[in-house]
Amino acid sequence: MATAAGASSPARRRPRRGSKGPNSDLSRTLTDCTRRGDAATAMAAFDSALSGPDAPRLLAHQYNQLFHLLATADADSLPNAAAAARRVFSHMLGSGASPSEATITSLARVTASDASNPAAADEAFDLVATMRDKYGVAPRLRSYSPVLAAFRRAGEAGKAYAVDAHMEASAVAPEEPEIAALLDVSAKAGDADKVYEYMHKLSRTVDCVGEETAEVLEGWFRSGKAAMAGKAEWDACKVKDAIVANGGGCHRLGWLGTGPWTVQRVRVGGDGQCEGCGCRLACVDIDVEETQRFADSVAGLALQRETKINFSQFQEWLEEHGAYEAIVDGANIALYQQNFAEGGFSLTQLDAVVTELRDRYNGKWPLVVLHNKRIAKLMENASNRHLIETWRANGALYTSPIGSNDDWYWLYAAIRLNCLLVTNDEMRDHIFELLGSSFFPKWKQRHQVKYTFSKGKAVLMMPPPYSSEIQESEMGSWHVPMEEKSGDDRARIWLCIDRTGHCKHPHEAPAANGVVQDVSPTEASHGCEQRRAEHNGGSLTAAVHPKIPIYMGQETP
Repeated sequence: MATAAGASSPARRRPRRGSKGPNSDLSRTLTDCTRRGDAATAMAAFDSALSGPDAPRLLAHQYNQLFHLLATADADSLPNAAAAARRVFSHMLGSGASPSEATITSLARVTASDASNPAAADEAFDLVATMRDKYGVAPRLRSYSPVLAAFRRAGEAGKAYAVDAHMEASAVAPEEPEIAALLDVSAKAGDADKVYEYMHKLSRTVDCVGEETAEVLEGWFRSGKAAMAGKAEWDACKVKDAIVANGGGCHRLGWLGTGPWTVQRVRVGGDGQCEGCGCRLACVDIDVEETQRFADSVAGLALQRETKINFSQFQEWLEEHGAYEAIVDGANIALYQQNFAEGGFSLTQLDAVVTELRDRYNGKWPLVVLHNKRIAKLMENASNRHLIETWRANGALYTSPIGSNDDWYWLYAAIRLNCLLVTNDEMRDHIFELLGSSFFPKWKQRHQVKYTFSKGKAVLMMPPPYSSEIQESEMGSWHVPMEEKSGDDRARIWLCIDRTGHCKHPHEAPAANGVVQDVSPTEASHGCEQRRAEHNGGSLTAAVHPKIPIYMGQETP
């Protein structure tokens, strides 16, 4: 039937992509096999298509479909997956298609799993190690994992270390499975130094470990090689100093003690006391070097966004006056719960926090940071004026200038002085997002003090009494937290790893990090220096340690 004049002709349907041409049948088969995980059928279709007179030209993603199927193929359904993968890769290069990181990773995975080839792991490592030079693609963590697993199975410790070194050179950070593999191959080789190195790499990577990693650690510490590793004598003050410098929780000076280890799965009490050995766990902070880098990064961002001369003057002022145990976010406290009709800027609340901090630190003043525009208004009231002048006279107030964001000031001060920060601010605003630092969450957990008020009195909620992360004590024992899916630390299982009898004072508060219960960070730092002077029989001349605030109480009464 003819179409009426002026009427539009019916729209033609576009053919589906891949529905025509020599590649269409193979494309449909590969898609279907990928959905079903059927590597054998996919390879049969590939071989059949290439054997015909009109061999199709595959697209890069179709090669990757094949590699993915071969890498995950069951050995019973496709026993020669590695040989098939080499054949596909040869065809891919011959056709001029460019391999991607996913291509090489899948090829390395299937190659490394070839149990019939003694050199399979070496071949897989060569594929990963040369992918940047040969194909211009950078390896990722998933590229190295199957190679590392293959060397672990083969017990090739030296080659596993070479993979680790290549990862580091490629700026690829291992995660728990990779470190567990390195720990396992080191333990089986009896390489105590490498086990120690990877224990600390593990502690810097994860807060808690899974079951597989826990079993690797238990196997090492119950071995004869572990019992032989260590030294009977060491400089106790040097160990304490190292623990303070590292933020608490580890010294990184090597195995301490000699003899067999006792390994237990235990729980830790709410006060941080281990139910196994009786030792108290520490609060762990970022270390001295990380603290300095963190302070520098905050200062750099502040100098870009604030009036440079204003923030520089604050830095100079802080260097001159910086002997504080706590920095106070004045506006956050004064505006707390003031969203009612008579509410406003409550200097009374702020004074209550200052008073509580002074009571806690034997009359020592904190530093209150407030914006200049707030101060100008408060000074109009005589009672406010008297209080503000008292704070100023005692060096307890810094006013950030007009046009500034006082967040930069109190944050920098708390980091630079390595002291407590009193604020309920969750620190999620844009300026905190700019930091992009892995240090920030850990630093915040250890330094932020939240508050509330009860009958006009400030109640300070101090940082947790201990850290749920891997810890190495000044006596050489280890505590390793395991994953707890409920998120309840009271239910968490820990590995308590101790040489028999080394935890001699089970009920003492932890002094390993240089700070003990009810002792201020500054006092603890001086205390460690005093011990050193007594140990050396000389005068106190060494520099005072940075302050590391570690408190056992959750809140003031």
